[in-house]
Amino acid sequence: MIKHIIIFLCSFTILSQLSAQDDPVLFTVEDTPVHVSEFKYIYTKTNGEKADFSKKSLEEYLDLYTKFKLKVQKAREMKLDTIPTLINELAGYRKQLANSYLIDREVTDKLIEEAYARSKEDVNISHIMINCSENATPADSLKAYNKIMEIKKKLDAGGDFAALAKEFSDDKSAKDNGGTIGFITALFPNGFYPLETAAYNAQVNKVAGPVRTNIAYHLLKVNEKRPARGEIEAAHILLRVPKDKEDPAAKSRIDSLHKVLKKGGNFGELAKTFSKDKGSAQKEGYIGFFGINRYERSFEDAAFALKKDGDFTKPIRSSVGWHIIKRISKKETEEFDLAKKRLQNKIQKDKRYQMAKKAMVVRIKKDSGFKEDEKLLEKFTASLDEEFMTHKWKADASKPKDVLFNFGKQKATLADFQDYCQRNSRTRMRMGKGVQAADVVNKLYKDYINDKALEHEESMLDDKYPEFKALMREYEEGILLFEATKVLVWDKASQDTVGLKAFHEKNTGKYQWKERAVVSTYTLRAENIDKLNALRKAAKSSSQDKIMKKFNDGERKVVSVKDYTFEKGQNEVLDKMKWEAGALSKIEENKRDKSLNFMKIEEVLPPGEKTLSEARGYVVADYQDFLEKDWVKSLKENYKVKVNQGVFDGLVK
Repeated sequence: MIKHIIIFLCSFTILSQLSAQDDPVLFTVEDTPVHVSEFKYIYTKTNGEKADFSKKSLEEYLDLYTKFKLKVQKAREMKLDTIPTLINELAGYRKQLANSYLIDREVTDKLIEEAYARSKEDVNISHIMINCSENATPADSLKAYNKIMEIKKKLDAGGDFAALAKEFSDDKSAKDNGGTIGFITALFPNGFYPLETAAYNAQVNKVAGPVRTNIAYHLLKVNEKRPARGEIEAAHILLRVPKDKEDPAAKSRIDSLHKVLKKGGNFGELAKTFSKDKGSAQKEGYIGFFGINRYERSFEDAAFALKKDGDFTKPIRSSVGWHIIKRISKKETEEFDLAKKRLQNKIQKDKRYQMAKKAMVVRIKKDSGFKEDEKLLEKFTASLDEEFMTHKWKADASKPKDVLFNFGKQKATLADFQDYCQRNSRTRMRMGKGVQAADVVNKLYKDYINDKALEHEESMLDDKYPEFKALMREYEEGILLFEATKVLVWDKASQDTVGLKAFHEKNTGKYQWKERAVVSTYTLRAENIDKLNALRKAAKSSSQDKIMKKFNDGERKVVSVKDYTFEKGQNEVLDKMKWEAGALSKIEENKRDKSLNFMKIEEVLPPGEKTLSEARGYVVADYQDFLEKDWVKSLKENYKVKVNQGVFDGLVK
């Protein structure tokens, strides 16, 4: 754990991507250059608000970073970068970073930015739906597709969208609403990302589609777009009236309540007394936060039309009766940084995440000039039997070198794929009985291509993203610094017994005991308080052994005692006492078990030197500092550091 903390403290990220002309060399260690972009970024990152670019501040940090680079130079000279364990550690880190880097850059970040942009807008949509589950057979999928295309032809010929939705849509609500869903905002429900994308990309009053979701084919029409309403916090008063009926008395009462409110009446009290919404009435009409499509359009429109907190509507009619709505507060659109984490959690659970990963693989294949030998795959598949779905199957021992596919210069042979199939025996066996070998091969082949696509892209990261290359370089330098410091400072300080002893002897005056008190702490059980005076009297003149025998009867312990040694200033109770042998402290009660405690000073030890054993922790730490400074001194003597003073002066503000 300590190792990784130190590595990250020593790892710096270069984000600037400047040309050699705009990014001059600030200093060199031997022949290794450090550019302004690198130094400027890490200086700003490390110092935060204190990065004032003053000459003093820059000089201090230049000295610090130069020392860092000197130590890395020494580590390379020690050939620590050739140690297999460190090479493997760096490779593992690269793999982990590359995977997350690719997914974050190519998938997560783009989806978050897209979702955030979409969440700023509400879209009013209508759709016609023809059922077709994601597990439908090819024949059923084709049948549904043909049906949706027939409907589209009718629309293209001038057919009325609502009428066709009522006639053909498998969405049962279309019979009443003509396919109109109303206003909706991102994120759409899981599995409906394609419909969401169509809704935000389509032009108003234009038919888009067909669009395939996890349940159906859809034809979509965007009726209207508007800035997102977000969420409002509200309360209401409800007087119930049956749907499609008039109740003059209820209308008269709601009008009267509105007049009372206009004259300053208390909304909460009126809601408690008159509202027929039992769930909210006792909470002064409070219905909490809600967004679009939670309530009826008339109710929602009236609520969101309120301009200020505390405003209330005129009486509003809905299907359940008459309402007066009060605005309590309104949530404004979140800033991106606040919305990012919330959106990320939702997106990574949504099918759009997997769809985007697949799209990334498609993009990689296109950019790399992906080529495959389909006939070679077919020949391999035809050679398989049922044994392929068992653990007994093994790859061809002859290791066929035929190229199955390639990403640019990266090739995968048939032997490589066979080895992959053999390693993934669980996948082969898990697909169950009755599954054809061809289906299993098809799945494994797709997975293998995905893996190789990511592997290919990872190999291109250094060229494609300079900041990734810089991050890897700096992580490597962090590992090298750690190992070099471990060998030359930390391990030496703890294992060099001769050097440690000599260092202690040379600095004995630094490791001193203050005046110390050897004390006995007596504890008396709460139920034996009547023995307190006798115990204190005995403690002044008797030994611990005699006291234990006198007050403790067999297995029943009335008194216990512990010994401690304290320096001056270590114990508040002792510091208030007169330091002399035989002195007793005041009595204190333990709040937990009500036991009584006091201390007796047995002996007072004068100030004196600490032995190496007594001061070992402090001596080792100081010896490490000594070795560190001595190491840096020797590095400066042995390696040439050249600072471009003109470039440095250009950084000063």
